[in-house]
Amino acid sequence: MLPIAVDAMGGDLAPSEIVAGARRAHDDGIPVVLVGRPEEIGDPGPLEVIAASEVIAMDADPGGSVRRMKDSSLVRAAEAVRDGRASAMISAGNTGATMASALLRMGRIKGVSRPAIATPIPDPSGTPCVLLDAGANADCQPEWLRQFAQMGAVYSRERYGVARPRIGLLSIGEESTKGNSLVKETHKLLAALDWDAAGAEFIGNIEGRDLMSSVADVAVTDGFTGNVALKALEGGMRSLVNALLGVFDSSDEARTAAEALMPALAPLYAQLDPENTGGAMLLGVDGVCMISHGSSSAVAMHNAVRTASEMVRAGLVAHLAEAVGRT
Repeated sequence: MLPIAVDAMGGDLAPSEIVAGARRAHDDGIPVVLVGRPEEIGDPGPLEVIAASEVIAMDADPGGSVRRMKDSSLVRAAEAVRDGRASAMISAGNTGATMASALLRMGRIKGVSRPAIATPIPDPSGTPCVLLDAGANADCQPEWLRQFAQMGAVYSRERYGVARPRIGLLSIGEESTKGNSLVKETHKLLAALDWDAAGAEFIGNIEGRDLMSSVADVAVTDGFTGNVALKALEGGMRSLVNALLGVFDSSDEARTAAEALMPALAPLYAQLDPENTGGAMLLGVDGVCMISHGSSSAVAMHNAVRTASEMVRAGLVAHLAEAVGRT
């Protein structure tokens, strides 16, 4: 397999944590190439470095920066995939610029109207629910959401081994008559698809409370709603964890109880920790592109590289093209 191109300059903890995670992945037998400023990367160990003199800041304008900064680490990583030098790209940097780099340099899969960010939402009782779009397209059309559903089904199958993914349309009620005009029109399109041919199932509308449950394997929505839902879940989980830690340290009795409970709670915390998911996948571009959280540590980058390599080996892009071309 061609190496995974890792943007060594992207993220709050770059380049040290990014490089450390990439080297861990290399130690696991996954080929990796770093992209960035060699003088800041320092000792890359056994990893090759593709030199890039510019870095797109986290708060920079995405499209303009990608067009102006042609020697940025993000642009060079996307070009490495386009030119057959790498099999996938990963960045914990500017999300919009990562999307723009992938779209402008790698291009879209034939037939895809808009790429979408697919983010795994953990389910404590089972397989994560794939939420898309989680922020790539604030304003959407029903036909785009139809493609998001098709691509989400493929991603759920390839990444999590779900034999027959259940597709849910995020709305304000389970009835097909609930929701805004976008949801209602999308519901008609999804209900009319031949899901048996796609090896999936459309289960109708789902609600926000269903995202962290086993109700659906894929949750489809526009990027604005998806991003708000994602950030609300992240904030809620963070508040809950902080509240529990405060209770556990509130008295000697609570600390004693915490010692007994922590071994049982630790696996659950690990399951809910976004560091262990590696990041979100940008579906619809002509190559594997993973977007990691801005605060990604070496652990998160290690997991991102592992996930990207698995999707390359699974032939994710070819399966997405087949699914979209089916209609």
